[in-house]
Amino acid sequence: MSEHRHRRRRKHGPGKGGGWHLRGGSFGERRNADYRIALAGNPNAGKTSLFNAITGQHQHIGNYPGVTVEKKVGYVVRDGVTIEIVDLPGTYSLSAYSIEEVVARDFVLNEKPDLIVDILDSTNLERNLYLLLQFQELGIPVLGVLNMTDEAEAQGIDISSDQLGTILGIPFVKTVGNRGKGVEDLINLLVDAARGKLELIGRQVNYGRDLENYRAKTVKDLTSDSDFADTINLDWLAIKLLEDDENAIAKVKQGHQNADDVLKAITE
Repeated sequence: MSEHRHRRRRKHGPGKGGGWHLRGGSFGERRNADYRIALAGNPNAGKTSLFNAITGQHQHIGNYPGVTVEKKVGYVVRDGVTIEIVDLPGTYSLSAYSIEEVVARDFVLNEKPDLIVDILDSTNLERNLYLLLQFQELGIPVLGVLNMTDEAEAQGIDISSDQLGTILGIPFVKTVGNRGKGVEDLINLLVDAARGKLELIGRQVNYGRDLENYRAKTVKDLTSDSDFADTINLDWLAIKLLEDDENAIAKVKQGHQNADDVLKAITE
């Protein structure tokens, strides 16, 4: 894996080109918040318990535009810093095979949160890390939360958060969300991130020489439309195009001025 640094981004608006399949406008502007976080994770990883523990009664519940998927937004105010936390639908991947995956991917791509907090079930780490790696591919800073560590330890599973953080290049914190254990440590990390005090280094997955060469060529083709290139992470999009991802293809067709040439080059 190659290492790259992420810069903090503030005051983002919706990306150009709109959503992939959702209708009804943007996901909404942040309300006087200094920092915006997307809370993500697999179903049954304890994300809801942690969201409630972090935000308490400071929550708003509605729906994502154009769909009936519930949208929960909460706030944390600590030491003069206001953090908005958007609870994304539980999902196993960003492949857009289900409406929950579409909602999660659209939010991350179009709204560009400052940080993704990925909640992982410590008893099933391998499966949960798949989603985390997909978030890293998008080029947005990620913080990992090893939740349900009490259940993992009861099964004889001992995870070194420091070693895992070194391997993946991101911070990790251990929690037991339904008991409130580790929540203060997590909130403190979020405040540090909002203040720019948390080093957020990422790892980009290396798929091997042949595929990386194809990716580089596809990225070069995508940069032929500079306006389009500014709206999305091209490394991630190139991989999705090489996977023949229908939503990625639709994104290029809808927004790239040289869409036919880009897509033709992939099949040659």
